[in-house]
Amino acid sequence: MNEIVSDVANLATVVAPISAKREQKLDAYGRAYATGKRKNSIARVWIKPGSGRIIVNGIPQDEYFKRAVLSMVIQQPLSTVSRDGQYDVYCTVKGGGLSGQAGAVKHGISKALDCFEPDLHGLLKQVGFLTRDSRIVERKKYGRRKARRMFQFSKR
Repeated sequence: MNEIVSDVANLATVVAPISAKREQKLDAYGRAYATGKRKNSIARVWIKPGSGRIIVNGIPQDEYFKRAVLSMVIQQPLSTVSRDGQYDVYCTVKGGGLSGQAGAVKHGISKALDCFEPDLHGLLKQVGFLTRDSRIVERKKYGRRKARRMFQFSKR
């Protein structure tokens, strides 16, 4: 019995070092790639070291997202980990509206940062930027005006 207990203890010490640190994932051009999603929007994001430019569908971020709130949403992952102006971000985004697209880009930037600097994983996860917000619009049902709204009832 003592042999089995000592074997299990030895096995635990051997297995612990195997769970090594997270690895950096870069493509042939030295960029990190990630996909971000929010509502019906899907963003493909590439980041690389640079001057801090953010290009969305070939247009600078401030021109694509004209509302200041949406630009702030996109900057959140970089400012949270104190990497403002250190990475160039290039992304393409499809589907949904501007708010969903901004959320998708934010999710994509967070995941790409995690691939580029794996040490930031804990901080990004703690703040909640790596979690995909799975809330989507509920489908419309037949016999109803919207998903849950009934037609107005009149007794006459």
